[in-house]
Amino acid sequence: MNTEQVRNDFPLLAANPHLAYLDNGATTQKPAAVIRAVEDFYEKANANPLRGLYDLSQEATERYEEAREAVRGFINAAAAKEIIFTRNATESLNLLAYSLGEDLREGDEIALTVMEHHSNLIPWQQLAKRKGLRLNWISCGRCGVITEEAVRAAVTDRTKIVAMTQMSNVLGTVNDVKTFAAIAHEKGALFVCDGAQSVPHMPVDVRALGVDFLAFSGHKMLGPMGIGVLYGREELLSKMQPFLFGGEMIEYVTREDATWAELPHKFEAGTVNAADAAGLKAAIECYGRYGFHEIVKREEELGEYAFSVLKSVPHLTILGADEAAAHHGIFSFVLEGVHPHDIAEILNADGVCIRAGHHCAQVLMKTLGVPSTVRASLSFYNTEEEIDRLGESLRTVRRRMGYAE
Repeated sequence: MNTEQVRNDFPLLAANPHLAYLDNGATTQKPAAVIRAVEDFYEKANANPLRGLYDLSQEATERYEEAREAVRGFINAAAAKEIIFTRNATESLNLLAYSLGEDLREGDEIALTVMEHHSNLIPWQQLAKRKGLRLNWISCGRCGVITEEAVRAAVTDRTKIVAMTQMSNVLGTVNDVKTFAAIAHEKGALFVCDGAQSVPHMPVDVRALGVDFLAFSGHKMLGPMGIGVLYGREELLSKMQPFLFGGEMIEYVTREDATWAELPHKFEAGTVNAADAAGLKAAIECYGRYGFHEIVKREEELGEYAFSVLKSVPHLTILGADEAAAHHGIFSFVLEGVHPHDIAEILNADGVCIRAGHHCAQVLMKTLGVPSTVRASLSFYNTEEEIDRLGESLRTVRRRMGYAE
């Protein structure tokens, strides 16, 4: 992979060579092809999809459904109707908590890991509070590894849902979703997978994994903000109640009641985000053009390099596993005596963009014994030079904060 050529495909990177953008876990930069796809929709196909019989509306509908088919192929879903477009992974997970929660009863159980992003924690937590459900927590060690024994201990005959991230947004740990989904199914529970971090950085095949649901966001995988995906097995989605009500998601309405449209439209109320769906399709095409195998290989190389650079910084401690490969390009760390927000401000002054805080994972922070961390997260368009700049800036932080060393 020619990194220089790749970076030229990204307008923001090309226009800001002084920036080292290392906050890809929050959102990735957008290639020109994605930006053009959104512009092209508005310039050439802007009409309300799914509603009009005139040619322009039909064109808008066609582009929207082409995006759905692109997503289906990307994650190997069985049918396009199993792909629901949402705003982001957060909305996808809230949809599940609302719709699946309709069938849960007091005393039922939901199993969650301590490493969940708040998007895959709070919806289930609040559902449990409303309906008198029990939350069973699946623990991990300080390296972020969740064992089969821990899952089996938390999933009982009363467990109805197991919700788990495939890749931690704090530690980069990848969970054995295939094995854990099988354990959930042994107990008759459904398995909900948060793929917000994993889908952009590793091949994800929903049928091979055996998950019942998968949620992810377009903006973390080169796509636009404002478009997300919920995958669900057709037989399950067909039984679920809609999350939002209004236009397009109905089949027939009377004064007394209404019936719902067929999948996937039952879950896509109102005017859909067709332009950003077209952008997501373009992002998926970029993965194909660059080659997913090459992307994974490049990110592994960058991860190895970043791990060695960070390990060489005095007074710095990387949280999680003590091997680069286990982090999958996500490195959370602390620097002795310096608050993460101060580190972020100093690095920003040096043109290095990282994230500081609890990363929407406060339960995991408490488990790890830290209130917050600094996080650097990589993408295939990053360079060793940017990682060097990160290391050089970090080596000056304590001195700039007034420490003698």
